[in-house]
Amino acid sequence: MAVGYSEEHIKTLEWREHIRLRPGMYIGKLGDGSSQDDGVYVLLKEVMDNAIDEFMMGNGKKIDVSIIGKEVRVRDYGRGIPLGKVLDAVSKMNTGAKYDSEAFKKSVGLNGVGVKAVNALSSKFVIRSIREGQLKVSEFEHGVTIKDNPIIPTDEENGVEVIFQPDETMFGNYYFISEYVDTMLKNYVYLNAGLVINFNGNKFFSRNGLVDLLNENMNKEGLYPIIHLTGDDIEIAFTHGLQYGEDYYSFVNGQNTTQGGTHLIVFREALVKTIRDFYKKDYDPSDIRSSIIAAISIKVEEPIFESQTKTKLGSKDMGPEGPSVRNFISEFIKKQLDDFLHKNPETAKIILKKIQDSEKERKAISSIQKLARDRAKKVSLHNKKLRDCRTHYNTNDSNKLDSTIFITEGDSASGSITKSRNVETQAVFSLRGKPLNSFGLTKKIVYENEEFNLLQAALNIEDGIENLRYNNVVVATDADVDGMHIRLLLLTFFLQFFPDLVRKGHVYILQTPLFRVRNKKETRYCYSPDEKTKAIKALGPNPEMTRFKGLGEISPDEFIHFIGKDMRLEPVRMKKNDSVNGFLEFFMGKNTPDRQDFIIGNLRIEDDVIEEEM
Repeated sequence: MAVGYSEEHIKTLEWREHIRLRPGMYIGKLGDGSSQDDGVYVLLKEVMDNAIDEFMMGNGKKIDVSIIGKEVRVRDYGRGIPLGKVLDAVSKMNTGAKYDSEAFKKSVGLNGVGVKAVNALSSKFVIRSIREGQLKVSEFEHGVTIKDNPIIPTDEENGVEVIFQPDETMFGNYYFISEYVDTMLKNYVYLNAGLVINFNGNKFFSRNGLVDLLNENMNKEGLYPIIHLTGDDIEIAFTHGLQYGEDYYSFVNGQNTTQGGTHLIVFREALVKTIRDFYKKDYDPSDIRSSIIAAISIKVEEPIFESQTKTKLGSKDMGPEGPSVRNFISEFIKKQLDDFLHKNPETAKIILKKIQDSEKERKAISSIQKLARDRAKKVSLHNKKLRDCRTHYNTNDSNKLDSTIFITEGDSASGSITKSRNVETQAVFSLRGKPLNSFGLTKKIVYENEEFNLLQAALNIEDGIENLRYNNVVVATDADVDGMHIRLLLLTFFLQFFPDLVRKGHVYILQTPLFRVRNKKETRYCYSPDEKTKAIKALGPNPEMTRFKGLGEISPDEFIHFIGKDMRLEPVRMKKNDSVNGFLEFFMGKNTPDRQDFIIGNLRIEDDVIEEEM
C-alpha cells in the first residue's frame, strides 16, 4: 500500500524537541554513566569547554566543579555572558560568541550548540551570569524556560555558574563515576598551565603539562625520562615502556580527541620518519612505536571535528592562513626530536635497543603469524564462534559508540544472546572451554593459541586498538566459580597483551540476574539476594522464585531484557597505582600463601543462596 506524502508530513521541530528526539547528533550516545563516553559526561564536558575557553582567552584562573548525587555545578571566573543575552545563549540555536573569532580565537566549540544540548537534556538547568556587580539568572526544565529573572545587583566575582541535572527520562537511572570525572578534569589542567580546578574538595593543578599527564597514567617509570617538546601551538611528550601496544593521548584546543584524527595520524608517521632518519635504518613502524606512551596537544583556529562530540579531528589546516596540520607537526617533530636525540645520546641508545628488541620479538613470531592470520581469515568465513553485527566502532556509522561484542562461554549462552541481540550493534563471540592462563607468556602465544588468535582477529586489534571493531567489549560469563575464573583469564589476556583496551575504558562485565521473582501480574529480575528479598515482599505471598545458575538457563525471550536499553554493565577500570604486573602476579601467578590468605579472608557465603542450592 502506498504511503501518503503531503504538507502535513512536513514538520518543523523546536530546537529543544530536535535535541531530545535525536540526542545522538549532539552528545553521541545516552548511556547510564558506566562508560566514559556516556552522555552524562559529555554534558559536563560541554559546560566545562565554555569555562576552559574563558581561561584560554586569559579570563579567570580557577573553575569550581561539584557533583552531588545527580546535580552538577560548574562555576568559572571569566568575563560572564553579556547579561542581555544570557537566555538566548542557552536556548536559541546559532546564538553565541564562538562565531566571533576575535572573542574566542582558538576555542574548543565553534557552533554554540553544546550548552543548549545540556539545557534540552536536563530536567533542571540554571544559568547564572555575573558581570561588573550585576547578576542575571535564567531557569529551565527540559529546555523550557521556567523563570527569566530580572537583573539584580551582587557582590559575587565575575563569571558564569551552570547548574544542571541530566534528565532521567532520557538517561535512565544514571550515575557519575568519580574516576571518569577526575580523568576529564585532570586532562584540562594538564593542557592549561596555571589553571586550578576544584572538584568535590579535591584540587587539580599541573606545572609540567603533558609530562604530568603521562606520569599520571603510567604504572612504572618509562625506559628513559619523558621526552618533552614544546612550541607555539604544539606540545608533545612520550617515552617507551615494557607493556604491549601503543598508548596515545591526543588533544586539540584542550579537547581530548579520544578517537584521534589528523594530528595523531601525522604524529605517528612523523615519529617513525624522524627515528628512521636519525638511526639511518628503515625500521618497521610497529617496532619503533611498540610500547610507546605519548601525548600530543595542538591549537588550531576554527577546528573541524567529525562530530558534535569532538572526539576526532578532521582539520587539514592550522587556520585560515596557517600551514597544513601535516606540515606543521612533521616539521616540528623532525627538528625538535632530531635535535633532542643528538643532544641526549644515552636516551638515543635506550630507544635504539628498545626498537631492536621489538624487532627481534616480531621476527620470532613471524613464522607462525602468517599461518595464524590465514587461519583467522578462513574461520571468519565459516565462523560459528563469531556472530557479527552490522555496525562497527572504526566506521563513521552514527551507531558506532553502541557497537558491542559479547564474549560468552559455551554454545547455550551464546545461543541465547545471539537470538535476543540487536543485530545492528551487538556481536557475539563464543569461547570453547576455559582460555589459557597467559600470565608471563610472550605475544607469540596469541598466534599459537587458536582461541586467542580468533578473539584477536574478531576484535581487529593485532596492530593496535585504533582499529578496534567494537566500542564495548563485554565479558558475559556465568556468575559462578567457573564463570568468575573465565572472566579472570580473559582479563589476564587483555591486560597482558592489550592493556590499552582496559585503560581506554572498552572492557566491561555483563551483569545478569541471579533470581527471577514473579506472580501472575508482574515479573522482577533480581541481581542480588537483597533485591530478591525486596521483590518477594513487594509481590505478595508465595510468588514463584527461580535461581538462574547459568546464562544458558535464561531464554532468549528473557535475555532481551538484560542486553537492551536497561543493560547493566560493570566497567573494568584501572587506577594509576594499579600495577598490572603486580595484579597479575598475585592473582594469576604461582600459588602463594598470600593469595591463599586473601581468598580465605574474603570468602563470603550467602545463607539464602545455600538454602536455594539445598
